[in-house]
Amino acid sequence: MARQVTAAEYGACVAAGGCPRIPQAGTAAGRPMVGVSFRDALAYAAWISRATGVVHRLPTDAEWVFAAAERARDEVLPVVDTADPAKAWLARYETEAARETGPTAPQPLGRFGTNAKGLTDIAGNVWEWTASCFVRAALDPAGETRPTTVNCGVRVVQGQHRTYMTDFIRDPRTGGCAAGVPPANLGFRLVVETGPADLLAGLGTVMRTLVGG
Repeated sequence: MARQVTAAEYGACVAAGGCPRIPQAGTAAGRPMVGVSFRDALAYAAWISRATGVVHRLPTDAEWVFAAAERARDEVLPVVDTADPAKAWLARYETEAARETGPTAPQPLGRFGTNAKGLTDIAGNVWEWTASCFVRAALDPAGETRPTTVNCGVRVVQGQHRTYMTDFIRDPRTGGCAAGVPPANLGFRLVVETGPADLLAGLGTVMRTLVGG
């Protein structure tokens, strides 16, 4: 989608029985749906896919960065300095702390502009789930990036910059360490599968574009 999924669109899924109701949701209908867990986003994608007959899904981190174009600020893969990981984390903290902050409440669609690929609010308004698992990487002796840890209980979240978020489970009886309520500034947008082509060189054989819904 060229924009984030709205509260009204998610509400239609709830009304149809395809999505769980989010107790704390109070977003205006024309603004991004927020407070959604990773599973909530998957449920909406499955419902809208059935309703339209067209596959909708969360973007991968690499797809999101490609679509973000000039408004993506971070590298595609995080690299941890194995010699002194504490310095790497400190450097990231200082970088994030120095960045400007914007409005914390969801704003009307388009409030943060449109990028060169026609996507609105790609680096603002609310954070967005991606389908990508957390990957801790390191450089091997040859200087190549190698994954050392893959944790799919934590997903990459994109917005003004990349961060990571646990897959919140609201039921404490089954959630374990992941039990909790998603932040009120966390939403999502979806990729619509449009047919065979090669949009991301080396990343697939199916054209994946973020289009308006």
